[in-house]
Amino acid sequence: MASHKQRMLAGDSYLADDAELVADRRRCRLLCEQLNSTSVTEPYAREEILRALLGVIGDETEIVSPFQCDYGYQVSVGARSFINFGAVILDSAPVQIGDDVQIGPGVQLVTPLHPLDPGDRRTRIEWARPIVIGDGVWLAAGAIICPGVTIGAGSVIGAGSIVTADMPERHLCFGNPCRPIRPV
Repeated sequence: MASHKQRMLAGDSYLADDAELVADRRRCRLLCEQLNSTSVTEPYAREEILRALLGVIGDETEIVSPFQCDYGYQVSVGARSFINFGAVILDSAPVQIGDDVQIGPGVQLVTPLHPLDPGDRRTRIEWARPIVIGDGVWLAAGAIICPGVTIGAGSVIGAGSIVTADMPERHLCFGNPCRPIRPV
């Protein structure tokens, strides 16, 4: 039988408080603490921590503290991307961030899903869906990207938008729920 970590990585339901997953989240939190306590005058230390924390980090990418994620190893960030203060990435499923992406302060990328029934939630079983942020996307301040969403290359997601469905390439999109407004 597959472990809960194997089930999570395969996109199946898993037990969130499984000991192996708890240990992985603890490792991630320790690395986030180290990252968030380093100074901007220590760029090499920050880069070393980010390389240990994330699955992939592209050249010339900058992540500003504070930064938080759940596992780290499921996060891929392309080259020349920028992630501003207060970003939160819950990466129970893969989170792919393309090249030349701009992520504003307080943005959340959230992959886990939970049962709607309170009794089922008590089981601590959850599942997750991947998030894909295309090349050249700008996620403005406070945007929330929900599980399973793909943002098409070159699009702009307005501040405070809650993105519950895929957004097309090269469009200005905003609202709650977020929707495409016009091409850019």
